[in-house]
Amino acid sequence: MLGPYYKPQITSVLSILHRITGVVLIIVGAPLLLWWLVALGQGAESYAAMQESLGGILGRLASLAINFSLSFHFFNGIRHLFWDAGMGLEIQSARTSGWAVVILSVALTATLGVITQ
Repeated sequence: MLGPYYKPQITSVLSILHRITGVVLIIVGAPLLLWWLVALGQGAESYAAMQESLGGILGRLASLAINFSLSFHFFNGIRHLFWDAGMGLEIQSARTSGWAVVILSVALTATLGVITQ
């Protein structure tokens, strides 16, 4: 796919994933947040209708995507703050922190999925 000259590395994959999760938060997360706020402001009936709409498989998938995107963006953002301070830039540290971001993101997403069931 990428030829014999380039092998994807954890840092490049996470960089691309950071951009993808940012797009998911803007395209999916922001409109759903706005919908939730409007429904909340309009009263119990509107809020219940919104909750019912999001209770299906698409709503649950959107919730999962938003939860993962938000947790990944959060943990990877903290990682970047350390990099901006000049810490953790060594290859092994970058790999370790990258895997930590992935593991923490998946764990938080799973936890939120269980809590919100």
